Amino acid sequence: MTDIVINIEHVSKEYQLGVIGYGTLMHDLQSMWARWRGKDDPNQRLDANNSPYSRQFLALNNVSFQVRAGETLGIIGANGAGKSTLLKILSRITTPGSGRIVFSGRIASLLEVGTGFHSELTGRENIFMNGAILGMSRREILRKFDRIVEFSGVERFLDTPVKRYSSGMYVRLAFAVAAHLDAEILLVDEVLAVGDTEFQRKCLGRMRDATQNEGRTVLFVSHNMEAVHRLCNRIVLLEHGRVQLDTGNVSEAINCYNGTVLRSGEPYQWTDTDGNYHDPLFIPIRVCLTDSQHNVLTGTIHPHDDVYVVIEGTIEKPDTNLGVGYVLFTESGAALFTTLQHDTVIEKGWNPAAGSVTFTSKLPTQWLHTGTYTLALYVHQYRVRNLIDPNEQTIRIVFRVEGVPGNSPYWEQPRPGYFAPVIPWTTTSAPFRTSQ
Repeated sequence: MTDIVINIEHVSKEYQLGVIGYGTLMHDLQSMWARWRGKDDPNQRLDANNSPYSRQFLALNNVSFQVRAGETLGIIGANGAGKSTLLKILSRITTPGSGRIVFSGRIASLLEVGTGFHSELTGRENIFMNGAILGMSRREILRKFDRIVEFSGVERFLDTPVKRYSSGMYVRLAFAVAAHLDAEILLVDEVLAVGDTEFQRKCLGRMRDATQNEGRTVLFVSHNMEAVHRLCNRIVLLEHGRVQLDTGNVSEAINCYNGTVLRSGEPYQWTDTDGNYHDPLFIPIRVCLTDSQHNVLTGTIHPHDDVYVVIEGTIEKPDTNLGVGYVLFTESGAALFTTLQHDTVIEKGWNPAAGSVTFTSKLPTQWLHTGTYTLALYVHQYRVRNLIDPNEQTIRIVFRVEGVPGNSPYWEQPRPGYFAPVIPWTTTSAPFRTSQ
């Protein structure tokens, strides 16, 4: 098809390990002499079964996919999955062992921002030198010089040697040069790993402009899932050199990458199918997230949705000290808050009765940033013992929230902090006066 700008067909890349480099020239010569005679390498390490380690490492294994013009493709995966190897092959830094790649258009690589900068040269001189290395003509650099400097934010230090720059200033200038290349395809590898929040916002904005306004194609490799989620409209997930997932559902791919228990279409619900919990004070039967019509939810939750936490169970031995609720954890495992049904009980407590019981509370979705959360059931006998410890997360629901809580155009990305509350403000023209 004419709109396909990159066609990757059955690409594999294998590296030879342990060919040389045992640490001394003598050992290297011993190994080379043994291999020349067809003998076993006397210096090769052995594993626990006394068999030699494999000399081959398959960085990419039969990788195939296509990239269309104007797509922003995120390539994600754990360290060693093959992401950087793939980009180096696409950048022609190395060649594939097998398979082929067909391009349509000029490629600009931002794999290691700042490669080619000379520490003794000034920022101005490095703009011209780095631009030339990246394939820009002097006329093109002069035409874009002011935009590059403005984007970098280092105007005051333009005639200072870059060896005196901070790491952030260095990367800002380097990215500014690379981002202004006239290329149909941009290959970007972890350029957002360095720099402050403002720099990262500008980088994302520049790449967003490149795709939406200029029609460029971007291949973006990053461990910053928030950046991937905001920038990319398609994800290729690599695992051990293979394509594990290729989807336009960015949230699904990120959840798969994070290794959560989220699966597309499954209800946000836990039910006791094995009868593992049988404490007479409280026996949990079901925990679920529902809407206002009592329908169990699936899929993405938005900050403006009405979501309710429902906990069903049975009480065999009533106890006024029984507390039932949950702890909400972030994706990284930090506890956001704890809530229990007796928090709002007035005076001395509540008087539960034997039999079935259902506890319901509204989930404060309007506080939550975009992300994956874990709701863990918490049941205790006040100041006595935990019946179900939330830190063990034995009974849990993992769900996804997407979007920002505020409708303001100034709220376009997550803000620092665990919570994202929309807090009312008042504005007056009169000076504030304290009461006497």
